Amino acid sequence: MKAIKNLILTAAFLLVCAVGFSQVTGTVVDGQSGTPLPGASVMVKGTNNGTSTDFDGKFTISASNPGTLVITYVGFITKEVTFSSTKANLGTISIQPNAEELEGVVVIGSGVIDLENDRQTPIAVSTIGASEIQARAVGNVEFPEIMKNTPNVYVSNQSGGFGEAQMSVRGFGQSNTAFLLNGQPINGMEDGNMYWSNWSGLADIANAVQVQRGLGSSKLAISSVGGTVNIVTKATDLKEGGYVRAMVGNDSFFKGTATYNTGLNDKGWGFSFLLDYWQAHSSWADGTKGQGQNYFFSVGKKIGDKHTLNFLLIGAPQYHDQNYSKALTTSYRNDGTINYPGYDIMGIKGNSNYGFLNGEYLSMRRNYYHKPVMNLNWDYNISETSLLSVVGYASFGRGGGTGTYGSGVNYLGTTYGGQYGGYTANGNINWDGIYAQNQAAGISDGFNSTILRSSVNNHAWYGTVANYENNDLENWTFNVGADIRFYKGDHFRQITDLLGTTGRVSDLVPTSGNIITNTFDADPWAALFNYADEGDRIDYDYSENINYQGVFGQVEYHDDAFSVFAQAAVSNQSYQREDRGNFEVPRESYTILKTGYNVKGGGSYNIAENHKVYANIGKYSRQPFLDNVYPSYDDNTLLSDPEVSNEEIFGLEAGYSFSTSDFNLNINAYLTQWDNRFFSNSGTYDLDGDGVDEIANATFLFTNISQLHQGLELDFKYTPTLAWMLRGYATIGDWRYNGESPVIIRNNDTAENIDNLNVDLDGTRVGTAPQASLGLGTSYSIIQNKLKVNADWNYYNNFYGFVDVEDVSDSGLVGGTYQPEHLKPYSLIDLGASYKFMLGENDLSLNANVYNVLDHTYINQADSYGYFYGRGRTWNFSVKYRF
Repeated sequence: MKAIKNLILTAAFLLVCAVGFSQVTGTVVDGQSGTPLPGASVMVKGTNNGTSTDFDGKFTISASNPGTLVITYVGFITKEVTFSSTKANLGTISIQPNAEELEGVVVIGSGVIDLENDRQTPIAVSTIGASEIQARAVGNVEFPEIMKNTPNVYVSNQSGGFGEAQMSVRGFGQSNTAFLLNGQPINGMEDGNMYWSNWSGLADIANAVQVQRGLGSSKLAISSVGGTVNIVTKATDLKEGGYVRAMVGNDSFFKGTATYNTGLNDKGWGFSFLLDYWQAHSSWADGTKGQGQNYFFSVGKKIGDKHTLNFLLIGAPQYHDQNYSKALTTSYRNDGTINYPGYDIMGIKGNSNYGFLNGEYLSMRRNYYHKPVMNLNWDYNISETSLLSVVGYASFGRGGGTGTYGSGVNYLGTTYGGQYGGYTANGNINWDGIYAQNQAAGISDGFNSTILRSSVNNHAWYGTVANYENNDLENWTFNVGADIRFYKGDHFRQITDLLGTTGRVSDLVPTSGNIITNTFDADPWAALFNYADEGDRIDYDYSENINYQGVFGQVEYHDDAFSVFAQAAVSNQSYQREDRGNFEVPRESYTILKTGYNVKGGGSYNIAENHKVYANIGKYSRQPFLDNVYPSYDDNTLLSDPEVSNEEIFGLEAGYSFSTSDFNLNINAYLTQWDNRFFSNSGTYDLDGDGVDEIANATFLFTNISQLHQGLELDFKYTPTLAWMLRGYATIGDWRYNGESPVIIRNNDTAENIDNLNVDLDGTRVGTAPQASLGLGTSYSIIQNKLKVNADWNYYNNFYGFVDVEDVSDSGLVGGTYQPEHLKPYSLIDLGASYKFMLGENDLSLNANVYNVLDHTYINQADSYGYFYGRGRTWNFSVKYRF
């Protein structure tokens, strides 16, 4: 009897335990994108019992039921979820981004925006959210600087003027880094470059910026060498509201912004807009005046549960005056006049590109441009496991840059210029002397005078990107898509200011001898429609067409333990030029076709809870840039001889990640081999070695150049509380040229190849970016959700100057190996603070930043003409009212 009693009591106890405790499971995902959130904190409410999600967002926790789980993740709204014995598997739990972080946007083009979370196999990546962008990258700071606190990203915020920053990733410059805006490529079609002044409004509308170093996760047929930068903008907001903001900064900077969102109405429509105006008398250096506007319009429509449409229009018309690099010391001509001013007479903020005409400020170098960009996104949720995303886009660039035409500033002698010629004693342009010489000349012809001209680059660019994703098979994801682009660019020069002359004699063949008197303002709004027709153009006049078609595919398998993927893309690019300036009848080149491809693959493995390793490998064959296909300006239809072939890039990377709810650590190793690189340089050439340069107009064509970039990266982020965050990174690289480069010397006057030689580049260091860097950053909320402070420190070392190709060729000709100048290391500290308080149901926020707090003097770039000093101490302060 006693044994039966004990058996009954034991069974009852086990039954109570079974009823009272459960193994609660679930998966935490981003409510906007549906991607898993690793490291999210899962706590049983009212207890210290907790866990964190794994790399796939999954968790398991033992808890007494019924009960409530509290789920938190930095940058997201805390969510509470109830559970019980009959509801222990909570399935997918969606948590929403904090309004301060992602502005509650409707996510559009999710299938064509290739973010790292879209693929299970990891890459070397850093992501910057909207709140950090808004706090640190708005105003009189270059947009790329928001990325400088990430590993192996170097931003030279040189004192060239607004929008003149240069950025590199793992030592590769902007033209070799792919930039995507909502999934559409935005690198220049002709040379691959990024002109940040055309995108000055991005900081106001960006929800996130993701820097993917190395192979990246983009499925497009793009072949970036250094990495991929994804910029994701806001679209049509779900919630009604907006804000107004006023900002001031150093050098009389002012910026005013207003935005409003209607929210999504009951018929599925929504509208958002942003308007902005900014101006300053300089960015930091003298003579770098700027002014511009930013606009953003977005209209969204949800059609049932299947379809989302969004139309977007953005633009940033602007002008800014430029400052160029200079030698440390001034050079003089034989008559004692200034040849090129240096920092010794101008100071580190000096600028020899401007002066005063009759007491009025006038810059020789003004960049002005207006590039409206439109895109239409369509997302079609075919089923729970398949999605089609399509974006069609168009942009129309209008504008250019000014400079002198004729004899040039530094050829003004003492007759009209006085003691210092074309410059004043402090290195500014002597416009009054130039004006007097021009009045004496009357009609400008050849080199008898100096006028101001604009080099115009007008273009029309159309394209579409489409991606279909299918997840019908458990643990498998399939993608296929296409990338199509059409581009036409028109290049010519027009007169901006006759500077006292009565006209300019045309030097183009169709209008030879004509006197041109019409002038055109260097204004971004006027440039939209008011530019020179063919009869008013000078110096050169040509066009090009670039058409591009690419297809891609990707397959990935993943489970709880590992993932593996394979990806391939192939593309065809055609080039054609038309030269109108050098011939009576326009001459067209024949169409050149180049095929490129990329193949990538990799895998990852969860070696233990919170620990993951990965490895990726890739091979690119990239078509040459158009500027390398047609190198001649005497006949813009002439092809490079020999014809330029594809550049070949091989990439290999491996890494380790450790992630918990409050700490993330990433270690990456990479190797990038870049072969068959091409570049050219112009100069003079001593054909027979007698010390006299017989060829006054020569081009050096460097082919089959090889670069090897390899190194290590480490970054971490520690968030022990919601109030405090600490992050940091360290990188070390070894970037060198390898082997010899064949060089062809061409006489541009006769279009003949006159010599061949090899230049030894083996062991030459790659310049323009530091090969070692270190950084720390922290933020702390002194009063939660009210007062916050932040600080960043960055240190750069093992830094080499610009590898000047003409110096390389000179060294090779005398049997030497060229080495660029070793620049001094430097470090910078930035500080920021913000305070927010409520005004009724709305909030008012104050934000302040100081960059280069210690006003450190340093050189952050060197080129063949001299050096750029980095900006000294700059600051901004803003007031924002959100309603």
